[in-house]
Amino acid sequence: MEEMGLHPLWRLKPGKAIESRGEPVAMGWEEMKSAIESCTACPLHKGRNRTVVGVGSEQADWFFIGEAPGAEEDLRGEPFVGQAGMLLDNMLASIGLSRENNVYIANTVKCRPPANRNPEPSEMAACRPFLARQIELVGPKLIVLLGRIAAQSVLDSDASISSLRGKMHACGNIPAIVTYHPAYLLRNPVDKSKAWEDLCFARKVMNDL
Repeated sequence: MEEMGLHPLWRLKPGKAIESRGEPVAMGWEEMKSAIESCTACPLHKGRNRTVVGVGSEQADWFFIGEAPGAEEDLRGEPFVGQAGMLLDNMLASIGLSRENNVYIANTVKCRPPANRNPEPSEMAACRPFLARQIELVGPKLIVLLGRIAAQSVLDSDASISSLRGKMHACGNIPAIVTYHPAYLLRNPVDKSKAWEDLCFARKVMNDL
C-alpha cells in the first residue's frame, strides 16, 4: 500500500483518539455536530447558511470525501445534492451502494466557500480535525476521494489526479483510492469511463479486504 506524505493527523489507530492539539479528538456524533454548527475557526463561517456535516450510515464500510458544499448543499445542510449528487448516487448504484446503506459522505470543509471557489488550504486545515474524527467514528474499510482537491488534501500531495488514480493509497491505516468529482464529470462526460474503472477498482479493493 502506497502512503504519500501523510499528515500525522491521519495516522489513525483503532479505538484511540486522534492526536490533534486538543481539538475534537474524543467527541461523539452529537457533540461534534454541535461543535461544527457553532465553529468559527476559519472565515467560511461568515457566509454560511447551514453547515454540512455529512450524510449516510455512521457505521459504513465506504467513506466518500468531496471538497466543499455548493449553494444547494449550503441551503439544505446535506452534501452532494443537485445534479452532482444525482450523478454520485448513480455512481454508487453502479457498484451496488447507496447513501442510505453502507456509505458515508462528507467534504474536506463543512461550510460553503464564496462563489463555490476551491477551499483554501487553511480552511481545510481548520476542518481537518472534524473530518478525521468522522473517519474514526465511522471506522470505514475503504475511503474514496472525489476529485483533486479532496485527494491532495487528504493525501497531503500536490500530484495530479491522473497520477493518483488507479493506485491504492492510505489515510492512516485505511486504504484510499482516488476518482473524479461528480461535478467534474458533468463538465467532462468523456471521463465517465475512467470513473467507472476507478469504481471497479474500488470494489475489487473492498472485496480483497
